Amino acid sequence: MSTTTSKDPAARHPVVVLTGPTAAGKTALALDIAERFDAEIVNADSMQVFRFMDIGTAKPSLEERARVPHHLFDVVNPDDPYSAGRYAVEARAAAEKIHAAGKIAMLVGGTGLYIRAFLEGLIDTGGADVELRERLEKEHEKAAEAGDPLRLYRRLEKFDPRAAARIHPNDLRRTIRALEIVERCGREASVVRNEHGFLDTPYDTLHLALDPGREIVNERINQRCIDMIEGGLLQEVRRLREMGYGPELRPMQAIGYRHINPVVDGVDTLANALPAMQADTRRFARRQRTWLRKVEEAIWCDPREHDSVVARVEAFIRERD
Repeated sequence: MSTTTSKDPAARHPVVVLTGPTAAGKTALALDIAERFDAEIVNADSMQVFRFMDIGTAKPSLEERARVPHHLFDVVNPDDPYSAGRYAVEARAAAEKIHAAGKIAMLVGGTGLYIRAFLEGLIDTGGADVELRERLEKEHEKAAEAGDPLRLYRRLEKFDPRAAARIHPNDLRRTIRALEIVERCGREASVVRNEHGFLDTPYDTLHLALDPGREIVNERINQRCIDMIEGGLLQEVRRLREMGYGPELRPMQAIGYRHINPVVDGVDTLANALPAMQADTRRFARRQRTWLRKVEEAIWCDPREHDSVVARVEAFIRERD
């Protein structure tokens, strides 16, 4: 169970989390569990919130979404900003409606930051400062062009060494976020996070991390990438470009899309794009596992042991009843 601010778990609404590395088998298992226990699915994948991006995000099909109610899919256009903070608000609103109907909310996806934002809340720094973020991003671009891509990271090491120690030097997004907190709050990001404690937990949670093993996931990833290309990923990216969504947009720089954009532009081939896409997806799955290992309450499960996973969910629901 997750850490909570309430002494009485029965006073909190139940949430089942199904997460794990990409291609672990989350969608199929989530559908089965939702049908068995009258649950509704809330998306926890940061890419599946975008409209028109279906194949490259491995979004559940319309047929799958028709089996049980799904929430927070196709929320915004690819050129609209979408953050973990907005996700937390909208996902919690969806869960509230699900619970009001007497059903179980199931959070399904592999974006750890979104799951944490939903379950534990986020640090309140007074809202997003778009100008500050853009200034830091432009500063990084200029530094990188000058051959100094780690300038911002070194600044973070100077002003908040504890935060820097937890961030990879190449993780620009988290580096900028930590610097934002330093500039806006006038204090170290690590101190602000410790004070927050991420204890805004209104849910009684069963947190399941699905993983059939690295070799199996890698095999599935390799085949999934092939299936995406054969299923029309090139045409999907071409259609997005025709709609005016350029390769500079953040969603269009995601795995799959950033590999196919050069093919659309005629400067690369599918034969080159496919192995790069497979390799980057495998690396992404490793990062997802690394994130999940830090989640103490996560219960690791092999989704192929179907009955065992279902039994855990049933026991969780029965315990509350």
